[in-house]
Amino acid sequence: MTARDFFRDSTGTVRPPWRLVIFAAVSVVSLFVVNGAIAPFVSSAIALTGARVVLYPWVLLASSVLAHLVTFHFVEPRRWASAALGAAAFRPRLIATGALLGAVAIAIPCALLLAIGWLRVTPAPDGSSLALGLTTALFLAPAAFWEELVFRGYGFAVLVEWWGRRAALGVTSAVFGLVHLQNVGATWASVAVVALAGMFLGAVVLLTRSLYAAFAAHLAWNWTLAGVLHTAVSGIPFVTPDYQVIDAGPNWATGGMWGPEGGVPAAVGLVGATIYLYVRRRRREEP
Repeated sequence: MTARDFFRDSTGTVRPPWRLVIFAAVSVVSLFVVNGAIAPFVSSAIALTGARVVLYPWVLLASSVLAHLVTFHFVEPRRWASAALGAAAFRPRLIATGALLGAVAIAIPCALLLAIGWLRVTPAPDGSSLALGLTTALFLAPAAFWEELVFRGYGFAVLVEWWGRRAALGVTSAVFGLVHLQNVGATWASVAVVALAGMFLGAVVLLTRSLYAAFAAHLAWNWTLAGVLHTAVSGIPFVTPDYQVIDAGPNWATGGMWGPEGGVPAAVGLVGATIYLYVRRRRREEP
């Protein structure tokens, strides 16, 4: 075996393990570049305007986009299409389907918890719920897109090619859950639900072939919690003008400090949405 055969297959394509190593290295370098060389200038410019912007989710997103761009330029001839980010993946119907599934998967469990009184709506200081919806979107959108690029972007596509769908989905979902252990109020139960969310979002990518659809599902799930219900998202509290939804039931159902997405009903919602995706895909494939 020659050195070329070690790094490339018979078609001249860089083998999956090396593409993954290159992508990981480029991702680390991109984060240092964006955070160290670009973010300080952007932060200073924003400070001059007097605006208050949480910059770090945008920094993470920019670094991940840069890592994809550099990797595509050097080792991936299929470019954005290889990560389910090509033009064919950017279809309104796919994106709308993802958003609807993400919202419904958490809205129905929360509605049931509200109906039985285990979640309760209480008054909160006066403010603007509309403004909250916009500001939370400016925080949640880049964070959700960054997480999708990291856990279900190009690295995920390479793992699917290398290990197969099931192994890639299982490993990335487990890691997705484990990284959330650092969040306030995290428990093994809440991490397990996040891992289920990873399975659901990975299924969206695999079955729709659109990372944009997975991003829409991810954002819709988080925004339903923060922007509509005014409750915590993965243990992160948000401002709650006008009203807030508080925990009034057992933690196994309501998620406790983590928020409703850490409870069993949320897990059932995720499983149900995932099953729906597979059933819908199977029906479409039937003659």
